[in-house]
Amino acid sequence: MADEKHPPALDAGRERREMVSLMTSRVRDVFIRKPFYVDGSMDLVSLCRALSERGLSEALVRDGGRIGIFTTTDLRDALLGETPPGRVPVREVATFEPWSVSPDAELFEALILMLRHRIHRVLVREGMDEAGIVGVLGQLDLMAFVANHSHLIALEAEQATSLDELKAAARQIDSLVGVLDADGVRVEVIAALVGELNRQVFRRLWGMLAPEDLAANSCLVVMGSEGRGEQIIKTDQDNALLLRDGFTCDGLEDITSRFTAALIDFGYPPCPGGIMLSRPLWRQPLSAFKDTLRHWIHGGDPEGPMNLAIFLDAAPVAGDAALLKAARDHVDFLMMNDAGYFARFAQAVERFGEGGGWWTRLPGLTGRAAAEIDIKKLGIFPLVHGVRALALEYRVGALGTADRLQALVATGRMEASFARDLTDALRFLISLKLANNLRQMADGRPPGNAIRLTDLGTLERQALKEALAIVRGFKQWLSRHYRFDAL
Repeated sequence: MADEKHPPALDAGRERREMVSLMTSRVRDVFIRKPFYVDGSMDLVSLCRALSERGLSEALVRDGGRIGIFTTTDLRDALLGETPPGRVPVREVATFEPWSVSPDAELFEALILMLRHRIHRVLVREGMDEAGIVGVLGQLDLMAFVANHSHLIALEAEQATSLDELKAAARQIDSLVGVLDADGVRVEVIAALVGELNRQVFRRLWGMLAPEDLAANSCLVVMGSEGRGEQIIKTDQDNALLLRDGFTCDGLEDITSRFTAALIDFGYPPCPGGIMLSRPLWRQPLSAFKDTLRHWIHGGDPEGPMNLAIFLDAAPVAGDAALLKAARDHVDFLMMNDAGYFARFAQAVERFGEGGGWWTRLPGLTGRAAAEIDIKKLGIFPLVHGVRALALEYRVGALGTADRLQALVATGRMEASFARDLTDALRFLISLKLANNLRQMADGRPPGNAIRLTDLGTLERQALKEALAIVRGFKQWLSRHYRFDAL
């Protein structure tokens, strides 16, 4: 709670400056610890003595032609073994090929790397040889630079010991989004950071609710825009649970229901279509789910194509990621050389019309100034789904729409200029949706996809017209590519 020394306005201003520092600074701006090297043959007792003398908690390990890192976490794990630490060479417990960043990388990239891989240090290097190693960036040093020791949401989530504490961390994410948007942070940066924070919350919640054997024999996944890393404001939850064949868990239905209920309490609305692991369809053993995938593709289920589309954006959050990979590989097996299905799947982009040509009157809005548009149906969905269909056809493994477009360009499936236009259009549409969601929330309304055209300025309306023109051109491109007229 703010006191007289720190009134709310000053606290808010300080927090805003902290987040701007995170989003505008580079790794080289932060204190980077100079590398301390040891030989891989050094025993752990001698190494800990050397670290204590220098006041360090990590060392870089030379072992032949490779470089590794040793931290106090490695020491903790080594002490659990049967061999006395004085007889354990550091090469046996160090981590080789550690995660690294460039000194010129934006600071948020280093933070996301730490969050994603649940590590507390990254190597800072300018090349792959030892001469290029600048030093080690620690999470505490990063946070001291950014927040002057303030708690970051991810750390609060990781350290939460109760649902109430985890809820408090999750509830801060939307306010963080507002601060970042107000300070002009790029929408793709906001989406990447929010996506990692959400997964941190989901992972910690699952760890609180799932017994160890369930966590080890399952894979918790997020799907849809959350899986693609393109959901910013909490609008719904799309998640699933894949179970190892033959594994059973007493009380599984209760555990998954509690997971869904907790997320709702944290501010993640339920999925209107019921795409949540609390539903039996989205909580299956691997073999049964493979049968479900086959039914979605070849069984004539009217909901099959949309369920498949959501699953194609699935990303692992906790547990055995090999279960998700096996299910995803099965989709490619079922669709081998099935050009007809690719076309029918892609044709969903034509499901939504263009509203009687209203967009051609932008930005003047003559006669329909009070109109509302559905930004997702008219712009975001056709672009996202069209790219998803191409990714399915050409077996692109990336999940994010921009990453999929880059992969299509790299494999010669799309012109670079066209992919750049589509990426720019998507980012504009997502940023427009974000600004609209923040207005809705400020007015006490639930965030949604409907945008009142009167809320847009002249430049926004012109940019919207151009973005939707790009989407319309993409739909025409898809129509020619898949020969929709022949279906």
